[in-house]
Amino acid sequence: MTHTTTARLAQTRIIFFGNERLATGLTTDAPTLRSLIAAGYNVAAVVSHHTDSQSRNGRNLEIAEIAAEHDIPVLVPERPADIIEQLRAFDAQIGVLVAYGKIVPESIINIFPRGIVNIHPSLLPLHRGPIPIESVILDSSDETGVSIMQLVRSMDAGPVYGQSKLPLKHNETKDTLATTLLQAGGNLLLELLPSILDGSCQPTIQDDSQATYDERITKEDGVLDFSKPAKQLEREVRAYIGWPGSRTSIGSKDVIITAAHIAEPTSEDGDTAPDGQPGELWRDGKQFGFYTAEGILVIDKLKPAGKSEMAAQAFLTGYQL
Repeated sequence: MTHTTTARLAQTRIIFFGNERLATGLTTDAPTLRSLIAAGYNVAAVVSHHTDSQSRNGRNLEIAEIAAEHDIPVLVPERPADIIEQLRAFDAQIGVLVAYGKIVPESIINIFPRGIVNIHPSLLPLHRGPIPIESVILDSSDETGVSIMQLVRSMDAGPVYGQSKLPLKHNETKDTLATTLLQAGGNLLLELLPSILDGSCQPTIQDDSQATYDERITKEDGVLDFSKPAKQLEREVRAYIGWPGSRTSIGSKDVIITAAHIAEPTSEDGDTAPDGQPGELWRDGKQFGFYTAEGILVIDKLKPAGKSEMAAQAFLTGYQL
């Protein structure tokens, strides 16, 4: 990087919105903010959701800790409109938003000459809304990706500057996929940002007729329903890591299933054995699981209430089924 380029980037003032937690229940090392700072951009302030400014144990979120390391002020308004005059005073050219969690009003967007750009973890217009990562796992999609879009008033409907595709192997968990997409989104943002700032990169309007929207996930969705096929429950285990978790009971013990795989019931001679009733416990040596509407959900790892995550074999050793 030349001295001229470094000086130009240092003059580009950015306001960063969000905490980089692309999915509920996850943490992050905030690679996008780190990369913007490392590239030489002048991040004038970080705006975080006021309810997420600290974790439950009182520890600052990752984004706030990084900001503190670089003497960047952190604003945590109850409503974005409450700090409109503060934001104007920073005289920033552009905003960058990654998982802010609140609708940003047009009055805020219009402060920035180049608007606000958003990293959205899907191939827009597919999977608009707050759960694109969970949705592609639940749907067993063959690919997903990230979109760099211009923020507008309507949710995830802004024109798109660029996209990066990612093939899926159907073994991704919410946390691993979120990490991969966040890194890909940060890389794409750094690639496109100079041309967005100088106006040479013009976004493409989304085709609204192709848009899909996903229903919100609730805490109740985390209760394992063994009347579903094992393949669907295995996807839920991967998609609901962190929150809401895939919950059930084994005897009198409440547990969260954190890893599982699918098996077909077989007898000792290797022939297909009769299915048990959905929800009935299945055990084969050092393995155990549950019969479902179709196939067996074999438990690999689980977290008993009040305990740390453990392997299924350790659970068998310490608990009576």
